Amino acid sequence: MKTMTRIALAALAVVGSSAALAQSSVTLYGRINTSVEREKIGDTTTPKMNNNASRFGFKGVEDLGGGLKAGFQLESGLDSGTGATGWTFFGRQSEVNLSGNFGMLRMGRWIAESYFAVADYGVLDAPNYNTGNASDALYGYLMRDVNKVAYRTPLFAGLTVEGALSMHERQPISSTIPDMKNAYDLAVNWEGGPLALGAGYTKVGDSNQFGLRAHYTVGPFQIGGYYQHVKNFDTTYRINAGSRDVYRVTGGYAFGASDVALGFAHTSKLDHVANSDANQVILGYNYNFSKRTKVYAIYTKVDNKAGSAYGTGITGADLSTFGVGLSHNF
Repeated sequence: MKTMTRIALAALAVVGSSAALAQSSVTLYGRINTSVEREKIGDTTTPKMNNNASRFGFKGVEDLGGGLKAGFQLESGLDSGTGATGWTFFGRQSEVNLSGNFGMLRMGRWIAESYFAVADYGVLDAPNYNTGNASDALYGYLMRDVNKVAYRTPLFAGLTVEGALSMHERQPISSTIPDMKNAYDLAVNWEGGPLALGAGYTKVGDSNQFGLRAHYTVGPFQIGGYYQHVKNFDTTYRINAGSRDVYRVTGGYAFGASDVALGFAHTSKLDHVANSDANQVILGYNYNFSKRTKVYAIYTKVDNKAGSAYGTGITGADLSTFGVGLSHNF
């Protein structure tokens, strides 16, 4: 009798677990991306190992029936050179969402969709997933990424739109510190055959940014570019520096298991900061062993004028680097 009871309990456990697996799924994913580089900032040259936005995460979805799905995503940054994680464990992404024929409702923390709509798309994120020294040093990232609620429309004729609100959750510190304000982000993407277009807008208090992007693919060739206008904000966090305009164009060519990319970007000077314009060149080569694993070589140069500090944080100091790396996705 005891044996039969154990068999019955085991059978119920299997049936229960099978039902749960049929309704939901959880996936572990991530990327380890590490390079060895010869980096020069100003007059100082340093050989170093760079972690290029390595990360790991969990994402899952549950089918609720009737076309309705609940999902989540948790993502943590990882230093591939030391194994350390950031001080906010799931600081890259922490969201729960509900999706269906109506679109998607999201809540939590994530990188602004306006960034992906304008500066990180297709060949514009080549040749190294837009990270480390190979990243776009001139784009003005403005959004506050926490305490967000967002709505994304369903895909309609190649078009999607997402609007997000980041709530300030006011916690007064002293009478001399002004109240924080809500932040707003809007992203628009359209894809039609070889042509893809995007737009993004962000507003945080008296600072805002607006960008437009175009991307075209023909055979093994890709070309992409964007324009961004930034007001009262720059990458060194001078919030009353005035406005500037950023332009970037990048071309890519794929052949066999290899691809190459060359990009050029320019930012005009800030209205209230003399000699604050800058240029950036990015040249990269990838050899793809598979869809998940590649080796690459990268060269980057940021030419800062006397009043700019893009990519370095040191006013007037240029950045140049050459390196080789290995990236694996799982």
